[in-house]
Amino acid sequence: MNISLFIARRYLFSKKSHNAINVISAISVCGIAIATMAMVVVLSVFNGFGGIVEGMFSAFDPDLKITVREGKVFDYDNPLFEEALQVEGIQMISESLEENALFSFDGQQVPVLMKGVSDEFNNMTEMEKLMVDGTFKLREDVVDYTTLGAGLAVSLGARPGFINPIEIYAPKRDVRVNLANPAAAFTTGYVQIGGVFSLNTPKYDENMAIMPISKVRELLNYTNEVTSLEVKLTPGASLKKVKRQIKNILGEDFLVEDRYEQQRESYRMLQVEKWVTFLILAFILLIAVFNVVGSLSMLIVEKREDINSLRNMGASNNLISRIFLNEGWLITFSGIIAGIATGLVLCLLQQHFGFIRLSDIPGAYIIDAYPVIVKFIDIIVIFAVVSIIGLVTVLYPVNNLRKKLNISQSIIKD
Repeated sequence: MNISLFIARRYLFSKKSHNAINVISAISVCGIAIATMAMVVVLSVFNGFGGIVEGMFSAFDPDLKITVREGKVFDYDNPLFEEALQVEGIQMISESLEENALFSFDGQQVPVLMKGVSDEFNNMTEMEKLMVDGTFKLREDVVDYTTLGAGLAVSLGARPGFINPIEIYAPKRDVRVNLANPAAAFTTGYVQIGGVFSLNTPKYDENMAIMPISKVRELLNYTNEVTSLEVKLTPGASLKKVKRQIKNILGEDFLVEDRYEQQRESYRMLQVEKWVTFLILAFILLIAVFNVVGSLSMLIVEKREDINSLRNMGASNNLISRIFLNEGWLITFSGIIAGIATGLVLCLLQQHFGFIRLSDIPGAYIIDAYPVIVKFIDIIVIFAVVSIIGLVTVLYPVNNLRKKLNISQSIIKD
């Protein structure tokens, strides 16, 4: 039997002569529980938003994206790429050619990023999930179509169904601008508006226009060049394995990026916000844990007679110190368990019922209620951090008690 833990447990649940100690102990448990619950809920909400962002980018970004490390475009019609694209696990590839241009529609002129894609692009992505107006199409008969980002469509004042086409001005390669005739430095083309998509990201919504790659090559005077190859894997294929094999074949001249690397800035920002918020809550928790110091200090004062009795019965100073150390740990542990349990219950209720909503107007946002995803690793981190903070904090009154016991023992010996 662990005597120190047994006595600490009796002290925790027994009635004290001074009711203030019971109140402070209860406040300590509640403070730790509330802070722990807030950590569970906040991290789960950040996970939920991360899942929403990941879902949107997953509908647009390929499993793997191959780009040249130096330069802008490359021709993949060579034996090296033929070998790389035969790696087991690759289902299909899509060509992509991106370049800046100027769109003009009904008197409005807006700089855009043209993204030319091949027909496979529609089979690789889930553009229908991202469409907010019209349909996604590249070409019908002899007519080329473009799909605009939502912000870009607003800037141009354009939407699907308009008869007038969008006029494109693309800069000619290797041609210097003649100030006497600036228009000679641009190639002109026309496309109809097929649809409008939204990723709720300014980088795409306000700047990007998706077009047939044949039209972009025509405007830029390219033949087979691409800025990237987008790769879709077969279901069940190992992303890491396929990525590693392609990188080994292509060498250092090319980059092979997965979805997280393609959107590293967006994911990194979410992670930074998540853990900064966690640190702020940890500081709040630290303040709450100081109640444990007050509770232990008052309990030590109240139990002076018990301490003397234990010493007279032969209890060592370390045993007496461990009693109060376990007392502080039990208070902290009670708060941790209560906080994690309450946080998990709240997250479960939010997942199923969506009590806390983003807006009272249905459809105002992509989702109506705050998204919640509970990750086991977050619970482990919360448990570890709160435990460490609680343990370190209770060491202060326990060390003071140990010093007093050692001093009194030395005086008695003298």
